[in-house]
Amino acid sequence: MTPGAADPAAAPALHALAGETMGTTWSVRLVAPAGTAPEPLRRGVQDQLDAVDAQMSTYKPHSALSRFNAAPAGSWHALPEACFRVMAHALRVAEDTDGAYDPTVGPLVNLWGFGPDARGAQPPAREAVEAARRRVGWQRIRLDPAQRRAWQPGGACVDLSSVAKGYAVDRVGQWLDAAGIRAWLVEVGGEFKGRGRKPDGTPWRVGIERPPAGGPHEAERFGHVIALDGRAVATSGDYRRHYTVGGTRVSHHIDPRTGLPVPTAVASVSVLADEAMHADPLGTALTVLGAERGLAYAQARGLAALFILRGAHGFEERMTPAFAAALAA
Repeated sequence: MTPGAADPAAAPALHALAGETMGTTWSVRLVAPAGTAPEPLRRGVQDQLDAVDAQMSTYKPHSALSRFNAAPAGSWHALPEACFRVMAHALRVAEDTDGAYDPTVGPLVNLWGFGPDARGAQPPAREAVEAARRRVGWQRIRLDPAQRRAWQPGGACVDLSSVAKGYAVDRVGQWLDAAGIRAWLVEVGGEFKGRGRKPDGTPWRVGIERPPAGGPHEAERFGHVIALDGRAVATSGDYRRHYTVGGTRVSHHIDPRTGLPVPTAVASVSVLADEAMHADPLGTALTVLGAERGLAYAQARGLAALFILRGAHGFEERMTPAFAAALAA
């Protein structure tokens, strides 16, 4: 019997589940037959998310990823299937973006005051930046798919936070499918994926968050609403994680190629894709690439992407044809 099973002939009901994971929150809305007990479903979702966190957290010293990061130089390490899959995908994105996205950027993120070993919100000395850059480089990580293991070259710190939440969204959706739930909307830390329809026959719709104009505590507004039926959306923005020094905004998005925070012209990037694991890191990559190069990259690959830019007179939007088509659907 599937978790929370009920009479399949009964009228469907809408359930809302929620919890915490990976230092953020999660929520699920799903359609199930009337009388379905929601608690077994909530526990099942939490179990899936806990499994991801146990493998890929950089805040838990005993996670598979933390053990790899702490391993001595010149050693191979077997990884759980999910962790290996996510790391392999992150490295593919790094290669395709010529390092604009790089899952080994952790030492620089920490140095600039973000991440699990952050030293405080203040710009580091140039010498410290150069020292951290020597530990960064996706090319240093080697994978052995046959034995599902990764090579630790020494000092490499892989951070999968920019892709693990997307993977978690997909994983929860797959678990719900296996549990017999045919209509659901899954969200983890602001990354969404939807499948099926609500009881009234309408698709799941989510708002694309618009950065607040008056600071992080201003009420959030949604510039666009998009339907998700078998699609995912992820948004990467700098308006929640940043600090200001001498009037200069310091973003948590660090360019792995320079070791410096990215310019703040790009306030956020939203990406639509079939899988949340694919959308999640692309938002980061396009932010680092910047408005012109990022838009060109997205258009060349047929990506559905929305850029919200800081202009002289407020926010401006630029979107790819694929994103515009999704809005019109």
